[in-house]
Amino acid sequence: MELRDWLVYRIGDRALEAALREVTSVPPRGALLDIGCGRKPYTRMTRGRVTRHVGIDHPASLHGHHAVDVASTAYHIPFRDGAFDVVMCSSVLEHLEEPEAALREAARVLAPGGRAVYVTPFIWHIHEEPRDFYRYSRYGLEHLFAKAGFERIEVKPLSGFWVTFGQLFVHQLYRLQRGPMRWIPVIPFVGMAVQACAYALDKLDRAPGSRKWTWAYITVAVKKNQK
Repeated sequence: MELRDWLVYRIGDRALEAALREVTSVPPRGALLDIGCGRKPYTRMTRGRVTRHVGIDHPASLHGHHAVDVASTAYHIPFRDGAFDVVMCSSVLEHLEEPEAALREAARVLAPGGRAVYVTPFIWHIHEEPRDFYRYSRYGLEHLFAKAGFERIEVKPLSGFWVTFGQLFVHQLYRLQRGPMRWIPVIPFVGMAVQACAYALDKLDRAPGSRKWTWAYITVAVKKNQK
């Protein structure tokens, strides 16, 4: 985790951990598939709550393969229908050319009534280009998940205006740390101060519509029972 992204990681990890607590159990019951797992940074969140945590990632992933259990794509998951009770996917859907196809494949490997937990960006800069294709609103997510075979779709914003503005401002600050200005040591400290202020302002802001400016959403959905 880079200091410039400390705030969004803090908020995102807390929301993801809370969602995973809702869809898993103690003692552990059921298997979890982590799509686009990278280095599997969320293993500690699922330890003792699922019987298996299987990580799948693209063979050409930029994040290495030492933690990947299965090298494949989100469009072709090499497991039988209904093999998993939970599917999680964090900050991956924006990098997939065909998100609906990927969601349908995730639904295929979920048991009926299984849960999907996804984190997706809304107001965020282009990253890992050229493989960065989409940004998702609440309504776009509800539409995609419903078409892919999910119900009881709950989409929550992860921040309001101030966190989004503060985090993007910090990224702009870091852009200044180049060339002759790359030796300026104050930028990381200013960046942390800005993030702390943004977090506090976000907590205080109760104005209608603030959370429409979220940097990302977390979605929890249930696979429909087949009749």
